[in-house]
Formats: sequence, structure tokens, C-alpha cells
Amino acid sequence: MKAKDFFDLVSEMREAQKLYFKTRSKEVLQRSKILERKVDDEIVRVNNLIKGSGT
Repeated sequence: MKAKDFFDLVSEMREAQKLYFKTRSKEVLQRSKILERKVDDEIVRVNNLIKGSGT
């Protein structure tokens, strides 16, 4: 994932989180959790690349 894609994903996640705390909507919570999982997965992927490169 490119840096801009990651930025957009995190921005979308934060908007979903804010909307959830405003609405307490079950659907928004589910969307927020999906986005959080995508962010977490990308962080793990990049950390694994960094560790694998020896830096």
C-alpha cells in the first residue's frame, strides 16, 4: 500500500470512529472495526518488511 492510500485509510477510519461515538450505530461500529483491522494489518505488513530488510 502506498503512503497516500494508508493516509486515506486512516482518515476514513477516524471519521468512522467519530461517527460511531456520535451515533452509537451498530453498523458504523462494524465499519469502524473493519477499517481498524485494515490499518492494523498494514502496520504489521510494513513492520515485517522493515524487519526483513535488516533495518
